[in-house]
Amino acid sequence: MLFYQFIPACWIVWLLIWLFASFRVKRTVRQEDPLSRLGNTAPIWIGAFLLVVRPSWLGPLQTPIIPHDPTTYGIGAALTFIGLAFAVWARIHIGRNWSGVITLKEDHALIRSGPYALVRHPIYSGLMLAIIGSAIARGDIAAALAIIAVLYAVLRRVHIEESWMNETFGSAYADYKASTPALVPFLI
Repeated sequence: MLFYQFIPACWIVWLLIWLFASFRVKRTVRQEDPLSRLGNTAPIWIGAFLLVVRPSWLGPLQTPIIPHDPTTYGIGAALTFIGLAFAVWARIHIGRNWSGVITLKEDHALIRSGPYALVRHPIYSGLMLAIIGSAIARGDIAAALAIIAVLYAVLRRVHIEESWMNETFGSAYADYKASTPALVPFLI
């Protein structure tokens, strides 16, 4: 049914936007070491695997924990769409300072406007909402484990990025942290 192809289509469009935008970034001057990067990316890949793999391959992890019906799927699809749209807005807004891995760019700027006025890490916020939406639509134990895996990676990345931003921007970043929540809008 076409209705159930909405979430995969959203992720494919997001992936194409991400890929296209990755070619227009500033030169990197500092990058996270490969072992640390693996600690961030492996849980994301595990989470993606758990959401994408056919349920029949997961044995007991395919056990439903949320009803799988059109209403639940619709709620999950809406959250996925909103989350990905928010992440794309943030990605466009950060412009050439963006990187898929933790880096500092040449002439790195502290962005505090647009979605960055709502949260310090809006790309992560949007992606977490999209993962949660996709997990709700799937509704099984594997989907819940995917949320946990990706949340671990996001919190780990936030911790590292916050440290780097403090080093780079000093009191300007401290002021930003004092006035803007890290991941959830309107919560300080």
